[in-house]
Amino acid sequence: MGMLEGKVALVTGSARGIGRATAELLAEQGASVVVNDLDQDVAEEAAAAIVGQTAVFSADLTKGDAPERLVQTAIDSFGRIDVIVNNAGYTLDAPIHKMEDDAFQAMLDIHVIAPYRILKAAAPHIREPAKQEREEGVEHFRKIVNVSSISGTMGNAGQANYSSAKSAIVGLTKTLAKEWGQFKVNVNAVAFGFIDTRMTVAKTSDSVVQVGDRTVQVGIPEQQRAMVEAMIPLGRAGTAREAAGGVVFLCSPWADYVSGQVLNITGGLPSGMVS
Repeated sequence: MGMLEGKVALVTGSARGIGRATAELLAEQGASVVVNDLDQDVAEEAAAAIVGQTAVFSADLTKGDAPERLVQTAIDSFGRIDVIVNNAGYTLDAPIHKMEDDAFQAMLDIHVIAPYRILKAAAPHIREPAKQEREEGVEHFRKIVNVSSISGTMGNAGQANYSSAKSAIVGLTKTLAKEWGQFKVNVNAVAFGFIDTRMTVAKTSDSVVQVGDRTVQVGIPEQQRAMVEAMIPLGRAGTAREAAGGVVFLCSPWADYVSGQVLNITGGLPSGMVS
């Protein structure tokens, strides 16, 4: 039996990369998982590949009532929410003097506003059961993990928008840890360093992904990748599963007395590079 047997987890951006690895690890530990992605087909494919109970919600979390509908999917499918991992996101890099205002706003929307709205929508489904448990003298811990980056904690040239958003999610994390601690909710963040994902592949002319209506250039110049890896004490970029391991630790009973913290998952890298 896994240590999350009977729990229900909602993981945003969980059809690919770190999000998918997180969903897989949570399921391995017994949790039922709501898989979320912009692309319905990719989300359904990921959910089908996960061993365990899954549900799928596909939508742009920055649009309309998507955050509320995401939360409702968890309730309709499994009747409760025990774990929320706010992982969905991407980057739109440029030096500040060349950055478009909508690129700055887009990073705030996906990395801060969407998590805020998801957590607000989930509040009744977390607070009300917790109040009842408190009256009964029961300690039942629930978990929230928000994904930040060392770009948010240390800053990173070319990422004024992303760094600002990832810094803001740390503030949200620490505040909610104070507000919801009375309900036995552990609220933490992870700050990723250099993790191998589609956002950090070696850049080529066709290294692009589609995010809604926006075509996003991804990847890092090969020379820059090599320089960053040389700075990592463990000698290489992290894998998605290694990144997910830190997230799942914070979702586990081993972290019941950990709250309001930022766990750096960097291989020892001391300063700024994109996650």
